[in-house]
This record gives sequence, structure tokens and C-alpha cells, in this order.
Amino acid sequence: MEVEICANSYESALAAQEGGAHRVELCEHLGVGGLTPSESLLEQVLTTLSIPVHVLIRPRAGNFVYSEDERMTVLNTIERCKEQHCAGIVVGALTSKNEVDVAFLKQIVAVSEGMHLTFHRAFDHVMQPLKTLETLLEMGMHRLLSSGQCANAMEGLPLLLQLLEQSDNSMDIMPGAGIRPSHIVPLKHHGFKHVHLSAIRKSDPPPTAHFFDTGVQGTTDVGIVREVVRLASR
Repeated sequence: MEVEICANSYESALAAQEGGAHRVELCEHLGVGGLTPSESLLEQVLTTLSIPVHVLIRPRAGNFVYSEDERMTVLNTIERCKEQHCAGIVVGALTSKNEVDVAFLKQIVAVSEGMHLTFHRAFDHVMQPLKTLETLLEMGMHRLLSSGQCANAMEGLPLLLQLLEQSDNSMDIMPGAGIRPSHIVPLKHHGFKHVHLSAIRKSDPPPTAHFFDTGVQGTTDVGIVREVVRLASR
């Protein structure tokens, strides 16, 4: 099983690599679910890390229905990531009906040629997840990050297992949200080959928190990363 660490800072990215993670998803502002990292942070991480860096492309907090200006920002940011030889990008866009924005995603796929593509937890808002998976497969997405449309991936495990079966190894289904070391072995036994977590020591968000407003702050703990990697490699 490969371990992806959601790194919200340079220190977190270093901890991910030191702990043996297979790659990082680089972002900032995890308290609102993660936003596109600054150019300075991206450059600093790219010049230091030897493991693959996948960049979260999310221009603002809130929903995933983007204006024309925001779409241009997304596409321009992807272009810059490509110029900087990022290994992959993590994206998601929906329509006002909570369906995948197919037209915009086609633009993203075209601009991202040569980079690995992950569709992020915008998926957890769609009304027809199994049908949406087929759409993502048809569009050539490589990986899906999802909590199974629940507050955390273990609660959403029934849907994640359906997605895993339906994907039939054509797309990586990567559980994410609330992942802890104790979850790794069960997820691996279920057949998941990738897992996503921030590895920050934290308490659960309050029950009134918005789905994506996690309140997560802090730095990735290298000890947690090491433990997760150890369990994932068993």
C-alpha cells in the first residue's frame, strides 16, 4: 500500500519524506479543506523533496462551482505546475447540480497532459457516486480521493468498497479523511492500494463543523508517518 501525506507546509513535506511516505499532496490552509499552495512554498518543496509532489489545485474555500475567472486561475496554475515538473495535480469541479463539470474537467485533462490526475473530495458532494465514477474513468482520471461521502473514510467504507469493486483496477480508489494508523491494516486487507492522511496529531472536529471545514492545523508528525508506512508495508 502506498502512503500519500497531505502536507500543509514545508515542515510537513519534510516530515512526510523523512517518515517514508511515497508522495505528498501539497496544499495550504487545511482548516478549510486545503487550498492551492503558494508559489514560494511549491518551489521550496520541489527543490528539496525527492519523492513525488502532487499539488492541490483549489483556488478558494467553499463549494466547487467555479466562475470563469476561477477556471482561468485553475488552468493557469496547472500550467505553472507542469512547467515546474510537478508529478501530479489534485483537482475537482462540479456544476450547480452537484455533478462533475465535464466540460471544465476536459480542459483540465488537456492542460495536465503528462501529469498524474487525482479527482479530490469534491466527489463526496455528487448525487450519483457510482455513475460519477464511470464519468471520471471515461475522462482518464488516474485516482479518486474520497471519504465515501461521509465525514471520515471509515464511516464511508461501504461506498468506498463499491467504488473499489466498480473501478476494477482501472482507477486507484484512495480513502482519505480521518485516517489513523489503526485503520491501515483493515483498509489494506480490503484491497485498497493507496491511503491519504495528514498525519497531524489532532482531535476530531466538532460535530457542527462543515463537511470540509476540518479545523485541522499543525504539522505532519514524522512518527505517525513512520508508523503508517510500517503498517502499509506489512
